[in-house]
Amino acid sequence: MLICAQYILPITSEPFQNGAVLVRDGRIRDIGSADLLRLRYPEEEVRDYGHAAIMPGLVDLHTHLENSVMRGIIHDVPYASWAVSIAEKSLKLDSSDWRDSAVLGGLEALSSGITCVADITTTGAACAAAQSVGLRSVIYREVGAMDKKRVPQAIVRAQKDIDRWRGQIDSDRITLGVAPAAMYECHPSVYGAVAEFARSEGLPVAMHLAGSREEYNFIKYGSSPFAVHTMEDRRGYVEVPPWLPTQASPVRYALNWGAFEADNVLAIHCVHVDRLDIAKLKEYDVAVAVCPRCNAQLGMGVAPLGEFRRAGLRVGVGTDSPAATDSTDMFIEMRTGMLIERAVNVGEFLDCASVLKMATLGGARALKMDDRIGSIDLGKAADLIAVDLAGSRQTTLDDPAASIVNTCSGSDVLMTMVDGKILYEQDRWNVDVEVAHNIARVFEIRGKIRS
Repeated sequence: MLICAQYILPITSEPFQNGAVLVRDGRIRDIGSADLLRLRYPEEEVRDYGHAAIMPGLVDLHTHLENSVMRGIIHDVPYASWAVSIAEKSLKLDSSDWRDSAVLGGLEALSSGITCVADITTTGAACAAAQSVGLRSVIYREVGAMDKKRVPQAIVRAQKDIDRWRGQIDSDRITLGVAPAAMYECHPSVYGAVAEFARSEGLPVAMHLAGSREEYNFIKYGSSPFAVHTMEDRRGYVEVPPWLPTQASPVRYALNWGAFEADNVLAIHCVHVDRLDIAKLKEYDVAVAVCPRCNAQLGMGVAPLGEFRRAGLRVGVGTDSPAATDSTDMFIEMRTGMLIERAVNVGEFLDCASVLKMATLGGARALKMDDRIGSIDLGKAADLIAVDLAGSRQTTLDDPAASIVNTCSGSDVLMTMVDGKILYEQDRWNVDVEVAHNIARVFEIRGKIRS
């Protein structure tokens, strides 16, 4: 199949016009001038997307697909209040609700040009959804226990789930991992136990880290909405006896308990960090997922993206929970992150091409998958998207990357392909899901949540 368009954005080289990409057996086999490739491969099926850009699929480095049905439920509250409210609403959902919610998230991801997601789940719904809709993904099974005596049992339960999921997925497309729960939901020994389990099983690790001021204050000072001194007997996340302040930042707290001893660790958010924290992340080769829109929406703060890049960290972009941002749209995420970074870091201007690279090859590098995805290079998996640039607001001139980051949204995606298979094309999905039935279920689930 020849995929043709006005622009080709390889990411690892300069964009060029009137180009084409040859896809065979799920791989990128040739790249070049559309006219030349049509002559070279006259028997190939041709799909010409006209005044559009062909580029690698977007890598959503952090999301929670199963929360998709909760969008718009909790609004205009800061992070701590939002987290408590979401936990309360979650009690109303059963396993089939989570699964259908995750499928909704997967469908939206495909229609907005996302070909790979990194998702943290306890229910396993994201794993089933990624398998059904054809997304490439890294699915991390969350592990948490406040009581030290329960930590081994929590690891055993996680191992059983991961073993069961392995039998249900396409392992060439879906990678399984493990993730410690939020710091205010974990006994510190969870971190070392997760790292040891990950090393023994060859699993990647992801963790929410230094995301909010509440978490920072809880870990360092023992004082925040999560602390037990505001509770009567037990309320919320933390058990009696009270949490003792550590006087350490969340990054150094996690480091002290062995969190970074696994071979492939992804830290999510890293908003409240200092230079020593960043140096430690670099020393242990910890990748970072920045989620600027969620951080802004919930008043969590601004991650020091410029410092991450200067330190040479592997950095990508995530949309985080749809329950916070109300959509799974990496284009809006890129634009929001870029504008915030330009506003707060006037000494270093972040350009569109760099942001686009972070959302594609950067995410792939963070997952240690850049040998397979993230750019249009010969031999890589054909995870490609076509983005419409024909709108009157999209003055592309000779810089399609600027048009994509500055003007596009998920609704401009014309086609999404994973492993050479077109899964979405112009408002139609080619997936193993009854889309109309899923949408009907979403209305039913939202009624349950609101009741």
